[in-house]
Amino acid sequence: MSERRIVHRICTLCEATCGIDVEVEANRVLSIRGDKLDPFSKGYICPKAHGMKQIHEDPDRLRRPLRKREDGSWEEISWPEAYRYVGERLGALKQTHGSEAIGVYLGNPTAHSLHCMVYLSVYLRALGSKQRFSASTVDQFPKMVASGLMFGDGLTVPVPDLDRTAYLLMLGANPMASNGSLMTAPNLPKRLQAIRARGGKIVVVDPRRSESADIADEHLFIRPGTDAYLLLAIVHTLFEEGLVRLGRAEGLVNGLAEVRAAAADFPPERVASRCGIDAATIRRLAREFSAASSAACYGRIGTTCAEFGTLASWAVDLVNVLSGNLDREGGAMFARAAAVPGWKGDRRGGRGVALHRWSSRVKGLPEVFGELPTATLADEIETPGDGQIRALVTIAGNPCVSTQQTERLARALSRLDFMVSIDFYLNETTRWAHVILPPTSALERDTYDLSLYRLAVRDVAKYSEPAVRKDAEAQHDWEILATLSAHAMGMPAMTPKQVDDFVLAQLVEKTVPADGSRTNGLSREQVVAALGEAPGPHRALDLMLRTGPYGDRFGGERDGLSLAKLREHPHGIDLGALKPQLPGVLATPSGGIELAPELVMSDLERLRARLRQADGAMVLIGRRHLRSNNSWCHNLPALVKGKDRCTLLVHPQDADRLKLSDGGRAKVSSRVGAVIAPVEVSDEIMPGVVSLPHGWGHDVEGVRLSVARAHAGVNSNVLADPELLDVPSGNGVLNGIPVTVEAVAS
Repeated sequence: MSERRIVHRICTLCEATCGIDVEVEANRVLSIRGDKLDPFSKGYICPKAHGMKQIHEDPDRLRRPLRKREDGSWEEISWPEAYRYVGERLGALKQTHGSEAIGVYLGNPTAHSLHCMVYLSVYLRALGSKQRFSASTVDQFPKMVASGLMFGDGLTVPVPDLDRTAYLLMLGANPMASNGSLMTAPNLPKRLQAIRARGGKIVVVDPRRSESADIADEHLFIRPGTDAYLLLAIVHTLFEEGLVRLGRAEGLVNGLAEVRAAAADFPPERVASRCGIDAATIRRLAREFSAASSAACYGRIGTTCAEFGTLASWAVDLVNVLSGNLDREGGAMFARAAAVPGWKGDRRGGRGVALHRWSSRVKGLPEVFGELPTATLADEIETPGDGQIRALVTIAGNPCVSTQQTERLARALSRLDFMVSIDFYLNETTRWAHVILPPTSALERDTYDLSLYRLAVRDVAKYSEPAVRKDAEAQHDWEILATLSAHAMGMPAMTPKQVDDFVLAQLVEKTVPADGSRTNGLSREQVVAALGEAPGPHRALDLMLRTGPYGDRFGGERDGLSLAKLREHPHGIDLGALKPQLPGVLATPSGGIELAPELVMSDLERLRARLRQADGAMVLIGRRHLRSNNSWCHNLPALVKGKDRCTLLVHPQDADRLKLSDGGRAKVSSRVGAVIAPVEVSDEIMPGVVSLPHGWGHDVEGVRLSVARAHAGVNSNVLADPELLDVPSGNGVLNGIPVTVEAVAS
């Protein structure tokens, strides 16, 4: 491997899945640039892609397991010693206090890892605890709840058909900075600009005139947290003015009358003062959207991380359905991913989603998709009694920066009997661990985006080979999770290969019909043999590809997909534009689209009640930056250099009223915390709203993040109130937090 070569991969630092060319020599990364032959991104990359090299080479990155000594210092230990220590400590706690004494927190990067996507479920089952938490309950569950109830699956999320739409209405989304979220779409600048170039229109609704608003035809300020009012007023107008057209959803919808009755309570004239957009403009938006040759409504963080996140997410798709734009070219469509666990084709008559099956022990907050709201994690650790969390496993997560009331959570973690972290940084969260198990970097392992291709604006498939060889002693995520699973099952002698063989056999059992009808007549045993002997998640991927919608059926479809075929096409394979999929994509028990699910409709009374309340408080929102993704990228010099980005945006009117000056400092206080941040006065933020970016606050003791500490910023989530939740999903409120702001003397 000493010759200079190019490895074609994807960047895993956001949801765009941009293709990259990694230049390697002597097992060292020389450079990273855009892959011009990638059919999806076509050479585009953002600055974060170069960060993959810096992460791989970061001197602060851990490469051997660490164990905390009695005095709080750290020592390197061997992998066998680390596994034995973790297995013994967790096993003893489980034997004494039961499986519910062990909690798990999953961070956002797990969704970008093939290894984690295949193996996390194995480890979670082995632990046997319902005390599961993740970044999803701080980010996206409102959309997944709404989609699950309407269409039958939390990841059956309609995405804008960006490349063909004539009208794009975006609420609380800034894809020019985020590169898209719950919408996998590389090169968003070009895709958005192309809408206008072909005569289309982009309307951005946001409390801040964002980077996306700057390139739009129209920007409308909106009071944070009121998107559900605006959207239901649009729905009201569609009904009132006879503009409802179901299009491809005709004959498939249930609950149309109930939705019409509910929307009657939210005429534009009634909600205008609440959301800050006048009634005439709301009606115009409804008419324009309905009249467009094709249109797509899309909402993201501003709609999901808000007080009425599920209602807003539901209303986004009401607008798409009722205007006839669901499953329509140029509208909101469903991706057809090439690799989906357990894919069986037509999904009608499915089981739908089961939510609220159990509740958290302390506050009674509901389970969603097998998880509990992270907002109550500290409660579950600190409150004595049966089921108290005494040990925690964190996997690629940093909740002490990214979740609500982070200072309290840090105190709670410090009191745990035991904590283990799978992470290659000693960061604000893992500093509380007793053992840290560092996996390989993204460039050292293979990957395929199982989740993100289910949300893509075009059907594609790309497998990424490792760019560099890992050290002999280093461990991949799948090896770590397999070994921990063996210990959790009480079989520590099992090797990762033996665990992987067992897992693969189970997947084949669930996926392959006994009659071999989808595997060219091969039996399950023959399918296992055909997937090869080499262990690792690539075998599970190959199974999903070959039995998926484009699969080769183990030789039954000569031109079908397999892992071998993807390896022959290292730039990826374009599977075409999004295709209409109704009704087969629907997994609801009725086989239809549930427009009025009970869980959503029951939350409307809360929305009505808020409409009757006065609302004059100043509120806080977050914001994104192209060089950042949560707290991931702040230890990379190339991505934090330049102007300070962790500033408090304040409108000039508010700055005058509060006697704040540009470059000065302000104290921002909420019910649960306070921070002091530098002030940036700008009319890009609407009056009555201030903005701090999320993911900063690296000035705590005990971390090994030399670059991040030098660019610490402040942690906006200190202000996030764990009592403020979207009720149906349990998602935290990070946008629309009531705050007070006051000047601080220099």
